[in-house]
Amino acid sequence: MKSKNDGHRERLRNKFIEHGLDKFTDEEIIELLLTFGTPRSDCKQMARQMLKQFGTLRGVFEADAKELMEISGVGPSNSFGIKFIHQITRKFLREKMIGRPFLQSSEEALEYLNHAMGALDNEVFMVIYLNAGNEIINEETIAVGTATEVPVSPRQIAERAIKNGAVSLVLAHNHPGGSVEPSPEDRSFTKETLFVCGMMGLKLAEHLIISPNGHYSFSVEGHLADYERDFKRLFSKIGG
Repeated sequence: MKSKNDGHRERLRNKFIEHGLDKFTDEEIIELLLTFGTPRSDCKQMARQMLKQFGTLRGVFEADAKELMEISGVGPSNSFGIKFIHQITRKFLREKMIGRPFLQSSEEALEYLNHAMGALDNEVFMVIYLNAGNEIINEETIAVGTATEVPVSPRQIAERAIKNGAVSLVLAHNHPGGSVEPSPEDRSFTKETLFVCGMMGLKLAEHLIISPNGHYSFSVEGHLADYERDFKRLFSKIGG
């Protein structure tokens, strides 16, 4: 015997088949996802409570599994489903950018970085490696820190780049506090890294700061070009 929930779920599924997610609210997206782990219960209130608790659709997907199960009615199956979808999305975004020229796929790279670190509570440092054709050949998280700092050295970055067969690289780290502006330490670290990479025959193509409120590009703001000029002046004096 069909319950009143069955008709509502069928309407949601037909709505997705006809329009995709374009006409869905965040609450309806979560509700439809929850129906796979809760086949016979009303999921609308659960979805509403999850949005109230975590603020946004992204907040729901970024939430810890234990936090998800603190919501009334959300059991292990629902928690697993949400985290599984989140990891599938990350894998999809990563594969979408690997093998493509960075300049032509910078939006995909930024989308991946936002997904990977934009909502974290602690700082992490990631590097994207590029080959001679400026194509993305790999990426990795090389350091995980606290809410305000992450331990990483320019030499460590350059050594990992060489090990990955890179010619140039893109740095990225997050600011969990929300600021997109680089700190004085961010600026000096970026300049030092560019110098170390330059001495080892590598090019620093970009350094991105990712935050919940947006991102900051050292390249777009002109800092990397300034550091490059300083590097060339310094080594022209040494060579002369």
